[in-house]
Amino acid sequence: MNERAASVPARTIIPGLVATVVVALAATYLSDHYRAPPVIFALLLGMALNALSSEPRYTPGIDLSARSLLRLSVALLGLRITFSQVGELGWSTAALVIVAVPATIGFGWLFARTFKLDSRFGVLSGGAVGICGASAAMAIAVAWPRKDSERDTVLVIACITTFSTIAMLLYPALLSHLHLDPSQAGRFLGGSIHDVAQVVAAGYATSTKSGDTATIVKLMRVAMLLPVVLAISLATARRLDKATRARNKVVLLPGFLLGFVALAALNGFNLVPPQVSAALTEVSRWLLVISVAALGMKTSARDIMSVGGTAIGLIAAETVFLALVVLAWILTGH
Repeated sequence: MNERAASVPARTIIPGLVATVVVALAATYLSDHYRAPPVIFALLLGMALNALSSEPRYTPGIDLSARSLLRLSVALLGLRITFSQVGELGWSTAALVIVAVPATIGFGWLFARTFKLDSRFGVLSGGAVGICGASAAMAIAVAWPRKDSERDTVLVIACITTFSTIAMLLYPALLSHLHLDPSQAGRFLGGSIHDVAQVVAAGYATSTKSGDTATIVKLMRVAMLLPVVLAISLATARRLDKATRARNKVVLLPGFLLGFVALAALNGFNLVPPQVSAALTEVSRWLLVISVAALGMKTSARDIMSVGGTAIGLIAAETVFLALVVLAWILTGH
């Protein structure tokens, strides 16, 4: 928990915290019944309750959910990483991930500059598309705090969740015309779809082998969260003087990133029992939905509309770019 949250009495946190949890429960219920990602429902329900964020009674708890619980959720993602993942698919697949993720971020940065958008929005959206969707978007926003960060993060999450769902439905049909073997199909799906849930759904809808391969490739992309967020944190801190860094709460090594590394190392050496790892991974998923609900509460629909269609076009272009890079890598025999 950050210092701001820690300095607030617990009784003032409870109303806002309960509100975000209730929204997360409702979002999960709708997700189960309508077969759609829970984060999109959490965003929409949260934005519908935007008025709560201006109520002093609810503000501390909503802030806690949007910041501290988010950091904890990202740290727990380290439990998804194991050292055996690279070995199972070989260094060619690892090289694909290492090339595709920075290339997508670079494409987003260049596109944003070309079309007169904030280049930092290009990095935020490119990192989210290239790594792991909503989790990456929120981690990058935390590492690079700035004006309109929450609004842009909500827009990125909404667009990525939508495009990821479209890809989940479209890509398996596309693969039937490309005559890829199950391993190649899994590498494409795991390397190009944004969210873990959609990767798993698309992979196992194709074949068991494709599903296993897609899941491993996707988790290798999740592992890229560490170097990307670390690089952003260091670059941001280096450009700011000490006073500005303290005011914006920018640190060289964010605590949630240290937690991510520690848990990944423990899991990699098989020091975390599988039951504990599975339980904490589920906790991470719930915390992410709660955090997204809080972020939605802090963002109005008017704020989203002010961003413009170019920003949405950027995320669509990044999605297509990533798919083409991954497909070209596979078809050229890497």
